[in-house]
Amino acid sequence: MIECEGLTKRFGHFTAVDNVSFRVERGSIFGFLGPNGSGKSTVIRLLCGLLAPSGGQARIAGLDVARDLEQIKSLIGYMSQKFSLYDELTTHENLDFYGRLYGLRGAKLRQRYDQLVELTHLKPYLDRRAGLLSGGWRQRLAMACSLMHHPTVLFLDEPTAGIDPVARRELWDLLFEFSSQGMTLFVTTHYMDEAERCSHVGYIYLSKLVVCGEPDDLKHLPVVNPPDTRRIDVTCDHVTVGLQALRRFPGVRAATVFGQSMHLLVDKEMPEASIRAELSRVNIPQADIRPIAPSLEDVFVALTSGHANGEGQ
Repeated sequence: MIECEGLTKRFGHFTAVDNVSFRVERGSIFGFLGPNGSGKSTVIRLLCGLLAPSGGQARIAGLDVARDLEQIKSLIGYMSQKFSLYDELTTHENLDFYGRLYGLRGAKLRQRYDQLVELTHLKPYLDRRAGLLSGGWRQRLAMACSLMHHPTVLFLDEPTAGIDPVARRELWDLLFEFSSQGMTLFVTTHYMDEAERCSHVGYIYLSKLVVCGEPDDLKHLPVVNPPDTRRIDVTCDHVTVGLQALRRFPGVRAATVFGQSMHLLVDKEMPEASIRAELSRVNIPQADIRPIAPSLEDVFVALTSGHANGEGQ
């Protein structure tokens, strides 16, 4: 449904997107991740035809974004990173305005309006000005407006930034429902738990696409699992004290706090007794130690560190 081949965008001497290539299958949820300023939003704007590429090609449903933009407009919806609706208009007025903007009139407009109000549960807020809605409800309204014309591809640029965990989960429930109906979703996010929910993910760093694939496949990359190492979870009291001790301990290659635990990358032959002894030295007498698989956060930290050090994939 979405194809990029060598997609490049330059602004003067600055390259914002550098030779990016990937494919997104119909009906999938594609998560696009990367640090701020890495090129995520620029890629979306290129795919939506809001920016002209400096090189390469992009296609939506086989249509060239540069040549067939008018046809593509009816296929795509775009929910931008910032709330882009009209704060002074009510929820009802925003929905009505966007429906008319997409050419809906009469019974077709009323039918689509009613469908989206029911889908997004906006009915209690129809007479409230958009500027007075909470973050979660503003995002629901923005999504409803982007869906007015029945798009088959929906681009969402950090749709859950700044909203509470309940609203985030409810928004993702809607995305799963859209995907089950055959819609293709392209989502940028900084949240690793959201990336885990995607069928495929791509990671862009300093304008270059570093890796693209299924989350489970990425967790088995060699850069994430260096030879002769293993990952363990260490649950104990005073976890931050334990972290400082173990970070300096021979055989511990990486360590980070994860809730009430530490996630460690250690030498494969390191005995658990050594870890327990080091924790006892800093007055942590008990610890539960168990093996764990790498997370997507581990994947992206490893990839970022590798590329920052010039090691590549």
